[in-house]
Amino acid sequence: MPPFTIQQCAIPAVTFLICIIAYPSHWLLRQLGPQPLTGQQSVILHVYALVIFFCYYKACFTDPGRIPKDWVPKQSEILKGRRSQDERQRQRWCRKCQAYKPPRAHHCKTCERCIPKMDHHCPWTANCVSHTTFPHFVRFLFYAVAGMSHLGCLLWSRMYHLWTQRELPSYFGPSPMLLFGLFFMTALNSVVVFALFVLLLRTLWCLGANTTTIEGWEIERHETLLRRAKYLGGVLEGPNGAKVRITRQEYPWDIGIFSNIAQGMGSWNPLAWFWPFSFTPSIESGLEFEDNGLEAPGTTWPPPDPDRMFRMAPTERAYDPANAFTHSMDPDEFYKRQQADQTRRFVATDTLELRRRQPFHIRYDQKNVQKRRNEDYAYGTDYESGNEEHDEKEDQWATKPGEGEEGWRNSEGERLNDFGVDEDVEFYDEDEVPLAELMRRKNLANDSSTY
Repeated sequence: MPPFTIQQCAIPAVTFLICIIAYPSHWLLRQLGPQPLTGQQSVILHVYALVIFFCYYKACFTDPGRIPKDWVPKQSEILKGRRSQDERQRQRWCRKCQAYKPPRAHHCKTCERCIPKMDHHCPWTANCVSHTTFPHFVRFLFYAVAGMSHLGCLLWSRMYHLWTQRELPSYFGPSPMLLFGLFFMTALNSVVVFALFVLLLRTLWCLGANTTTIEGWEIERHETLLRRAKYLGGVLEGPNGAKVRITRQEYPWDIGIFSNIAQGMGSWNPLAWFWPFSFTPSIESGLEFEDNGLEAPGTTWPPPDPDRMFRMAPTERAYDPANAFTHSMDPDEFYKRQQADQTRRFVATDTLELRRRQPFHIRYDQKNVQKRRNEDYAYGTDYESGNEEHDEKEDQWATKPGEGEEGWRNSEGERLNDFGVDEDVEFYDEDEVPLAELMRRKNLANDSSTY
């Protein structure tokens, strides 16, 4: 039996909230003036409630999708990164799924698989907002805001009527229970509709620009790297001291407002965007996306990030050419060396051992300290930092798990983990494709060229 999680309460809690707002409010509106609730208004409120329920459950229980096991990028996309070392290190490969990742796909830590065009893992739907669930999620927000706004207008009209009758004796007005219910339901409805309205505006903005919340994070991250590189000669230090040139890269998936909306909603028919019973987009349509052609062919997204590049843990011994192709250790020592090497390679059941990097400002400060020490040594000065607090902070950053550049936050204080992304996989998802997979792809290409 799987362990209980708080996320399992999300769908019942939201269902209960919708029922609390919809049906007690309907009863209150029938009891309070200035005029009783008409039959037409009652039907409209019930229709709104049913549509909200339907769209919400579609967003909750629609499969967010999975990458087909036999999916591979086109041969040209695999070979396009042969021009430079930076490109070779930026293959879309998932270490946990042991498979290629399509563009805009990410590995969800809750669903435990790669999700096509993952926007985020929503805690209120207990499901990923992805290529297949995004249209249902948008329709749920739209009808929730529309229905609750209509309900709010009816509730506030009753509030205004009570305010105009405030000079009358209390026995002419409603009972204290009705007054409390009216104030409570009006406040609850107003708070919820405000929160959903803000979320709807942000979602519509992303829909019009054809970005996901994760890609918005990546765009802001790219802007941060550009600002850093501007003051460091246009290059940043990558793993093992490699220099990575940072140049501005345009977002590739913005193809025009109407086309963006049509792609996100899964239909070119505007009526289907609002129809609650519209079909779910197919998985195949979420594996490849049209780009705007603003960058050179073969340019990948997200842009190069030195701190997202993978690096191996150093070996215990340095390479000695004089002892190459010789065997000078006993079988037990060789077996231990083999077991140690296996922890640094892809295996069937384990992932690759990775080294965490210190945050940028710590590494930059350390470089400046070392530079000043070298200068003082050259001038014969006995230099000592004497800053025990700074040294202790450096040791803390060097050993503290879960920190480093993968802990970078955007202007809203969000990191990839907040969107449901598996950071241990996603932040280092630019690893080179295993040699066995490259050989398999090469053999397939050779076989296809013979026919």
